[in-house]
Amino acid sequence: MTGKKKSVYRLEDQVGHILRRANQRHAAIFFDSLGQKLTPMQFAVLVKIGDEDEVSQNLLGRLAAMDPATVQGVVRRLRERGLIAARPDPEDGRRSLWSLSNTGKTLIQETLSKAEGITERTLKPLDSKERATFLRLLRKLS
Repeated sequence: MTGKKKSVYRLEDQVGHILRRANQRHAAIFFDSLGQKLTPMQFAVLVKIGDEDEVSQNLLGRLAAMDPATVQGVVRRLRERGLIAARPDPEDGRRSLWSLSNTGKTLIQETLSKAEGITERTLKPLDSKERATFLRLLRKLS
């Protein structure tokens, strides 16, 4: 034996590991509920565009909490699928304004009806007081 003290670090007790496992569980519930229609990031972008009716890509990234490169990729994929449309910003021709296409509006309406169920399933192990505390604490961390 070398006499070295064994580390007390336990991966299972680390916040990043626990958050990743919780996120994996939520993602599994998300895909189980929606199939392969949308990724969570695509869903977030569609919801925020729907909330705003029309939005620049820059503001969309801030609203959906995504860096510019990520939102650019998500927007490109959604546009390729015909779920969103762009038009030049009349105030700044270098910028595009994004809105939901009719197909995107239909998909998001179908998806929103399932979204609350996804949250409910994700939070099912918690009682109502624990849910409120958990969500409050997550917001504080984000």
